[in-house]
Amino acid sequence: MKHVVYILFVFLTATVCGQSQRLPLRFRADGTFKIVQFSDLHYIHNNPHAQRALIRMREVVKAEQPDLVVVTGDMIFGEPADQCMRDVAQCLDSLGVPFCTTFGNHDEEFGLGHDELYAILHTPNNVEPEHVAGTEYDYMLPILGSRDDSTRAALYCLDSHNKRHYGPFVGYAWLTKSQIRWYRTLSRSLTRQNGGRPVPSMAFFHIPLPEFETAFCKRDTWAIGARMESVCCPRYNSGMFDAMRQEGDVVGIFCGHDHNNDYAVMWKGILLAYCRYSGGNTVYNDLVGGNGARVIVMHEGERAFETWIRLKNGTIRNPLRVPDNFAWSDPQKRPIEKD
Repeated sequence: MKHVVYILFVFLTATVCGQSQRLPLRFRADGTFKIVQFSDLHYIHNNPHAQRALIRMREVVKAEQPDLVVVTGDMIFGEPADQCMRDVAQCLDSLGVPFCTTFGNHDEEFGLGHDELYAILHTPNNVEPEHVAGTEYDYMLPILGSRDDSTRAALYCLDSHNKRHYGPFVGYAWLTKSQIRWYRTLSRSLTRQNGGRPVPSMAFFHIPLPEFETAFCKRDTWAIGARMESVCCPRYNSGMFDAMRQEGDVVGIFCGHDHNNDYAVMWKGILLAYCRYSGGNTVYNDLVGGNGARVIVMHEGERAFETWIRLKNGTIRNPLRVPDNFAWSDPQKRPIEKD
């Protein structure tokens, strides 16, 4: 499989992958970089229930003032597909913030393929590469330093596909061996450029990995957030999580897909986290508090980060400092409590 490798450390006048004069992503002067993740908009043109998704996106971005918006799939859920995606793209572009997307398992079900949908999404504030027909929909976005043009963090955005049939493994598709090789190649290249130290990175895609289920069910882990449905993941584990753990750069994996889950769980040094369902009442969603988003704040040169869920009217749920909030402690070393 062919992949487009998107590298943003360029001069402002350069052209990358056919994309002209876009500012690179960069840590702020205070060393932070804030991401707002939306997922599962399930938007339908002219459906009044669908407007709730667009309203929440505008509200969250206004409140959080992020450096990047990431939408992890299932953006549309009806026909005409071009108008549905155009409504979503116009809303995203109007936010005035750089944004990027990954596809979900439903986006291609309404008459347009990924190439056509990708073209509609490519508005001025979209920081994805212009897609080359016949290539995978995977790309990496570097985040440059606050004081120089070195890559201080990386965001891997992958296509988790739709359905796949392989022997006994029938159901949701998995990330392929080709995608794993692509990730390893980029990760190792960034590590070499960083003097042999892995660059703190995050991964975004739609369908969760099998490790989301494994980690939740282990007795020596705990999840923070809601779990109201089983993890709908591939039955075949192709090894992407193990690859990311071995390369040592990825500190968080963020998915959507399961509308009634928004939990986060630490597994072998990597946070596995769901987005909050972001869509309107066009499909099932039963979490108390309604739709929302996940917010992530990275820190330049650090593996630690913060994340929380934001709902309507400024409501914040489950604020976390990672990895601190998932660390075991010796109760005998805690201060003596006074009743």
